[in-house]
Amino acid sequence: MKKKFLSVVLSATMVAGMLTACGNTAATAPTSDAPAAEATDATAETPAADTTAVAADEGKVLNIYCWNDEFQRRVKDHYPGYTEVDATTGTIGDVTVKWNITPNQDNAYQNNLDENLLKQADAAADDKIDIFLVEADYALKYVDEDVTLPVADLGITDADIADQYKYTQDVMTDSNGVLKGLSWQGCPGVLIYNREAAKEVLGSDDPAEVQKAVADWDAFSKTAAEMKKAGYSMTATTNDAYRVFSNNVSGKWVQDGKVVIDENIMKWVEMSKDMADKGEVASTSDLWSEDWNKGFYPDGKVFCYFGPAWMINFSMAADKEGSIANAGGWGATEGPQGFFWGGTWICAAQGTDNAVLIADIMKALTTNKDIMLDIVTADSDFVNNKPAMEEAAGKDEFAFDVLGGQNPLAMFAKGAENCDLSNQCAYDQGCNEEFQRAMKNYFDGNATLDEALAAFKTAIKEKYPDVTTD
Repeated sequence: MKKKFLSVVLSATMVAGMLTACGNTAATAPTSDAPAAEATDATAETPAADTTAVAADEGKVLNIYCWNDEFQRRVKDHYPGYTEVDATTGTIGDVTVKWNITPNQDNAYQNNLDENLLKQADAAADDKIDIFLVEADYALKYVDEDVTLPVADLGITDADIADQYKYTQDVMTDSNGVLKGLSWQGCPGVLIYNREAAKEVLGSDDPAEVQKAVADWDAFSKTAAEMKKAGYSMTATTNDAYRVFSNNVSGKWVQDGKVVIDENIMKWVEMSKDMADKGEVASTSDLWSEDWNKGFYPDGKVFCYFGPAWMINFSMAADKEGSIANAGGWGATEGPQGFFWGGTWICAAQGTDNAVLIADIMKALTTNKDIMLDIVTADSDFVNNKPAMEEAAGKDEFAFDVLGGQNPLAMFAKGAENCDLSNQCAYDQGCNEEFQRAMKNYFDGNATLDEALAAFKTAIKEKYPDVTTD
């Protein structure tokens, strides 16, 4: 393990949280004995590789580190040859697959991952991390370190991944231009609206008509006032629109070692404070909180959320009877500004003894058009394959049940082409989290704006001792 990664982890453990960065630095050249896999073609009918042969040549245990069961379900449902044994174990041929799932809360996933990556060089073969997943907000922490194998070292070529959306590769490309991970999904965001509220207040739930009411932030604010009169909150929390603003900044959070609060972030503060004071937003609570979840149900009386495809299907109680999603009661439109949010990337860990199998999983789930279309059908996900999305965008069979039969894929595809990662940096997650946390006191009237900004700067100094705030 490189000393640089060790120093990052040790520095982070001295403060409240580990170094993190959403959406998603400079890796050293691969070692001369890094395993390389032969390229194989995955198909929906047959496994992309002979997993029995792979198992004979490679390790007998595939250890996968992740923070929830999303990737596990993708592998279970869509990777040919995977057999489930129990909640944390499966098999591929005669390889045992072990799932190490640690929730994201309080940085627990990264802490667990970092601790085990530091042991990787000395770990027994069956205990080594083989695959680990990262999110956009902290991807840079791992991309620019010698803990991830370049995908080229796995035998994955530029031709193999030519149909992926460019921004999904930008997220995982280090400062030397080396690609270090792949994703099966794209995460452009849209405005997700309550159809019943739209019909009641706007007179129509047609996406084109709703878009007129939220076409820019002035229109959005005007509609918020109309929603309040009708007994609806425009959004569930003040944080719902944050990603839209933070994805449209003019510069990075940290520039030349100094934290810079972008003008667009301050526009979010101004709008959110105004909405909170007017009672146009349901709460100032965090995303994923109980208050945030209330709007997933009719009694929550929330008009809209902002999110990508994964949020619509994975986070809005689609499987809960009585929810708006379960009844197909949401619709989707572009909203005031384009943005992206999150995503999950598959990384091969340096030191793995399962490079061929990892390459096959990556190729099957992130490049195989048939498998990826199956993911869209089964999981209402937006997948990282341009031809697949162009084909599916015009077909009713790929409509989302949670959106009342609307097919939003053309909208997502347009957004994916416009995603811009040029202002991402390794401090994104911490800065975004601490800024929203500090502003809550201001929105609640418990602090002035200056006091809230001061609290943010104090929190950042504690989290990232290597940056300045003045």
